[in-house]
Amino acid sequence: MRKILNFYILYRLPIVAVLIVLGVVSHIWGDPILAWILYIVAFFSLLLYFMIGTMRLVKDAVEDGEVDKAMSYIQMIKYPKLLIKPIRSAYYMLQSTLNMASNDLDKAEDNIRKSLNTKSSLTGDMRGTNLMQLGFVQLRQGKTKEARLTLVQAVKAGIPDKEGLASVYLQLCSIEIQRYQNKAGKEYFRKAKALNPKGKEVVEQIKIMEKNIARIPG
Repeated sequence: MRKILNFYILYRLPIVAVLIVLGVVSHIWGDPILAWILYIVAFFSLLLYFMIGTMRLVKDAVEDGEVDKAMSYIQMIKYPKLLIKPIRSAYYMLQSTLNMASNDLDKAEDNIRKSLNTKSSLTGDMRGTNLMQLGFVQLRQGKTKEARLTLVQAVKAGIPDKEGLASVYLQLCSIEIQRYQNKAGKEYFRKAKALNPKGKEVVEQIKIMEKNIARIPG
């Protein structure tokens, strides 16, 4: 079933063309009901092409860790401004993630800001996640001061998953210790550890931080 859906998404425009041709043929052969059914299916398929695009395929590829495939799918979306707002927000966020994977940090920042500016009541808790990603981009850019403020805003906006929230707390912990604000840094570490995250990377970060933070005064 998934393969059929993926085929439909991938070849939606050619399918629309085939449906229209079959509709015309049905009209010529005197079956207007079938023709109109084919036209309606073609119309809604075309709407889906512009309003949703290949985002389902991009999402699946990212989750499977197939970055090159995800990038090829996302490049098939030629008119991102026509995507419905929740999909458009996710589009820019995934673009930012892929930009980070290719170390194109300027584009990563530009795309995550576009995601932030795509306001939709349906995206709900996306603002905190977007701010978290923007903060991580800024850290990689060496903009530590801006990253600190952005990550604090992300926590206030709300980060829905504890793995992401723990990562933010650990980054804030590191930033505060670099600023010689040891007490604040230790408090962020305590919050990260209290979340009891299960992700391998975050758990390793906590273990390393725990060894180092024990030697820090404050």
